[in-house]
Amino acid sequence: MPSSNIDSLNREFSIAHHLVFKKGPNGLIYAEVKNDSAEAQIFLHGAHITSFIPNGQEPVIFLSPKSLYEPGKAIRGGIPISWPWFADHPTVKTKPAHGFARTSLWDVRATRRISKDETAITLGLTDNEDTLKLWNYRFDLEIAIRVGNELDAGLTMTNTGKEDFTITSAFHSYYCVQDVSGVTIYGLEGCEYIDKVDNLTKKTQDGPVIITDEIDRIYLDSKGDCVIDDPGLNRKIRVEKSGSSSTVVWNPWTQKARKMKDLGDQDYVKFICVETTNAGKDLITPAPGEQHKLELNITVQNP
Repeated sequence: MPSSNIDSLNREFSIAHHLVFKKGPNGLIYAEVKNDSAEAQIFLHGAHITSFIPNGQEPVIFLSPKSLYEPGKAIRGGIPISWPWFADHPTVKTKPAHGFARTSLWDVRATRRISKDETAITLGLTDNEDTLKLWNYRFDLEIAIRVGNELDAGLTMTNTGKEDFTITSAFHSYYCVQDVSGVTIYGLEGCEYIDKVDNLTKKTQDGPVIITDEIDRIYLDSKGDCVIDDPGLNRKIRVEKSGSSSTVVWNPWTQKARKMKDLGDQDYVKFICVETTNAGKDLITPAPGEQHKLELNITVQNP
């Protein structure tokens, strides 16, 4: 249903003691989820998960205090959806980076109380006049999000047109850390990667990933879990995935952070992006009627 009327949304989709729709900055509507295990926020603008906090934990998802919350602009932080292309458009650099899904208004398709500990919401986006101007293909996108002690997100991409199309995509996840220079990322050892900071040079990861400077890498043939070990917050964040054969690790570091008007100069210290992607050579080409599903599961582990 159209997602602009908050009263209608709450009449049809709110769940007592689980989920309610509220207005955020600049009137952007979000779903506030609170159950016996966790709380979360999901904006209809971009189907953007902006918060996930299991009971007894610090926030798992980083959100910039300087996020713009403007129609047509992406929210800085959280879990933006890059679709139908990741990073710059492959041929037309004037088109918006990371596609249009993260700046589009999504519709609410369903909400559900799974148990006292788990709540689900499904949002959808289909081709429309605005998307066809940027990308002339017919499609259906649906994201199913489950909030509990773990966070699950599954993005189903369906080709509803009459011709093949090729896409790249991502859950561009920002994870909260105490100090990015103190974290260690496991699960990418031995993977070949494209170093976007070093002229797209191909390299091989030697040992776990440690952040000492700007980092922007596409790890190829990466299908396993990644674990962000954060001694500062005394926890590990495990990132599981499916439908993805690549992983991106990104942090802008000092100089780039200062140029980003929606990120504080020192905010880069507080997050690391470990992104569940179809990027690099990990291209997806669904034929008419075919689907591809990109799935993400986030759990927090304490010693």
